[in-house]
Amino acid sequence: MYAITGITGQVGTALANVLLDDNQQIRAIVRSGEKGNPWKAKGAEVAIASMEDQHALADAFKGVEAVFILLPPYFDPAPGFPEARALISNIKQALDIARPNKVVCLSTIGSQVSQPNLLNQLGIMEKELSTLSIPITFLRAAWFMENAAWDVEPAKTTGTIPSFLQPLDRKIPMIATADIGTVAAKLLQQSWNGVRIVELQGPELVSPNDIAAAFAQCLDKSVVMESVPRANWEGLFKAQGMQNPTPRIQMLDGFNEGWIKFEGGSAEQVNGQTSLKTVIGTLLQK
Repeated sequence: MYAITGITGQVGTALANVLLDDNQQIRAIVRSGEKGNPWKAKGAEVAIASMEDQHALADAFKGVEAVFILLPPYFDPAPGFPEARALISNIKQALDIARPNKVVCLSTIGSQVSQPNLLNQLGIMEKELSTLSIPITFLRAAWFMENAAWDVEPAKTTGTIPSFLQPLDRKIPMIATADIGTVAAKLLQQSWNGVRIVELQGPELVSPNDIAAAFAQCLDKSVVMESVPRANWEGLFKAQGMQNPTPRIQMLDGFNEGWIKFEGGSAEQVNGQTSLKTVIGTLLQK
């Protein structure tokens, strides 16, 4: 039995479907019975728990072979990341009570970076959960290709996509969520000791210009990227309703300046198989 948090999201859904296709038993951890009903219909066991309730979470983690942890994202956190820290504390205590045989935790490229930025939340999670005496794997995933969902509308309408990733020809690691689910499913069924780091990226590096080219191919029209001047970022993000855009800006700086990257060293390196064009085509069909 494999317990899965975040099962209603893209990664969790992909992971759960891979395990079910492999005839594995899963426990869907959801906030309500309504959210669990689709998984119950597929043969999954359902546990009702939220990250805010450590006791319900501990019950949901008990009696399973492994737990998959996906920390809910906070894109507009308060200074110091109090929201993430509270959830991490609950997750840690729940795991310590339940004592599953192993844990796979979705982390991120750049989680090891000390410079302040939005991804520090995942670094905090890694540091805290690493102290548990349970075998744990941190799956550090690259930039999600599915972030291009924000680009669908401008690609279709104006043919010009605003880009915060710059310069436009600079390639960075990206990964499809389907590949994250596939790799996470494999990791959950493996055995290891202690703390393990796995770094996951797609079959090739991707630039903003590559994203525009993929849209152009799929739409059979001209599509280009246009850099958004950095001086405009804070005003734009606040106009979108963000209260504290600084961590997001710092994260973008990290990718653009090259200091948010994979750690390498003793970390295992894995490549997904899904192409950017495949992901863009799927996004356009939604």
